[in-house]
This record gives sequence, C-alpha cells and structure tokens, in this order.
Amino acid sequence: MSKEVLIVVTNHSDIHEGKKTGIWLSEFAEAYMEFTAQGYKVTVASPLGGNGPIDPGSVDANTPQEILDAKKYLENTIKLDEVSTEGFDAIFLPGGHGTMYDLPHDENLKRLVREFYEQDKIVAAVCHGPAGLVGVTLTNGQPLVAGKRVNAFTDREEAQTTLDKHLPFLLESKLRDLGAIFVAAPNWSTHYEVDGNLITGQNPQSTLAVTKAVIEKLS
Repeated sequence: MSKEVLIVVTNHSDIHEGKKTGIWLSEFAEAYMEFTAQGYKVTVASPLGGNGPIDPGSVDANTPQEILDAKKYLENTIKLDEVSTEGFDAIFLPGGHGTMYDLPHDENLKRLVREFYEQDKIVAAVCHGPAGLVGVTLTNGQPLVAGKRVNAFTDREEAQTTLDKHLPFLLESKLRDLGAIFVAAPNWSTHYEVDGNLITGQNPQSTLAVTKAVIEKLS
C-alpha cells in the first residue's frame, strides 16, 4: 500500500504593513518532492483552503526551478474542515512566518494533530511549522509537546531575522512554556528531534532531514 501524507500550510500573508509573509517555499517543496519521489500520495490543506501564499523572502534568483515548480501545488489547497485522519499515515507542517498567526488557533488543525498523534500516526513539523503544535491538547488534558523532545526555529534565529518584535509570540519560548524539552542546535544548522511519532526540525536547512525521518518511520 502506498503511504499518504497530509501537508498543512498557512493562509496568512502579512506580518505588518509593508512586510509580507506566508509559506517558506523550500520547506513545502522539498518535503512534497521527497514524499512523492517515494511514491507517496500527498494532499495539501490549509485552514481556509484555496491559495497558500508564498513568503516573498523564500524566493530569489538562485531558487532552483524544481522548487519554483512546486508553487502550483499551493494554488488550490483543501480546507481543513473537509479533512480527517482517515487514510493518512502522517501529517507534515512546513513553516514560514505565516504559520505563527493562523495555525496555533485553528480548531480543525488542533483536532487533526491530536487525532494523528493519538492514533499512533506521525506528526512532523519544521521551522515555524511547530506553531501548529502549540495549541494542541491531548485527550488527557496535557499539551501535546509537554515532556517531549522538540526542535523548531529558535529564539536566537528569530532575533537574527529581526522579526521577533513583530510576531505574536516566540516559538521556542512558547514550546518551553508548554513543557517541551527544547533541543536547539547552532543557528542555521541542520537539526531535528524524534520523540516517538513526533518529528520536529529547526529551520529551512532541516526540511529534508525531517522528511527523510518521516519516510524512515513509515518504511
């Protein structure tokens, strides 16, 4: 049986006036391409459905064409309230600062992530994608990340982006506040953590490592 992965992306496109955000394209594209190269079926969803905005900062003259070509898979995402865990083996949350605004509060995402986790399916996220984990409470009332080894975009990395003052919260700090055992690597280095079926990575450089860890778990 071919495996099926649900990728959930943000719909949010503004940090403040004059500063656009969205999905960090390489994080989505590298995961999408790696999963499909394994023969997996990939479904792309978002809180509102429709277009998933791309962070303009994630694309420049040096962006490989195969990454740019993945934009088309973000043009018509499925609305999260139309999605269930049925048939899927894993959920994957790529980053981009947009995730910090809509994913933490989305009730459909909270439900899905909890159900994936409690059904022993894989929950994976990279960079700012773990923002989609901070609102998730398990059936026992505990935060999903409490007591788990997790990784995400660090407060040090956020300070280097100079966007830290504009964001609704700092992701590393929020995860620590929820009781996560946050394991950080040096800025912009490849790093990920696996704690049972929870797989999290630090930054855009860690996307392929997280994706391959998901594939390893599924094989």
